[in-house]
Amino acid sequence: MIHAVGPRWQDGTHDEERLLRSAYRESLRIAREHNLGSISFPSISTGIFGYPIGLAACAALDVISSDLRSNTTPLEVHLVLFSDRDLAAYEGMLSEKPRG
Repeated sequence: MIHAVGPRWQDGTHDEERLLRSAYRESLRIAREHNLGSISFPSISTGIFGYPIGLAACAALDVISSDLRSNTTPLEVHLVLFSDRDLAAYEGMLSEKPRG
């Protein structure tokens, strides 16, 4: 288990996006460092920390897709989401992302 703590949402001007991206990026780095075959993520910071789901989904998917594109070692990534609303936000972000 890799424990990642994301930022508390304040108003978007307190480095929240950088901190959230770092939580995902460092978790992926640690997974690769330990030769893990898979990793699962919740939607970090979107629960009691109040990070807006759409912004969080965008950051998470951007970091994860960048990692998967830039590494030759396979890593299976699972997103474990709490609600249908969360799933819809992530699916919405995926449909907006260019393929390739």
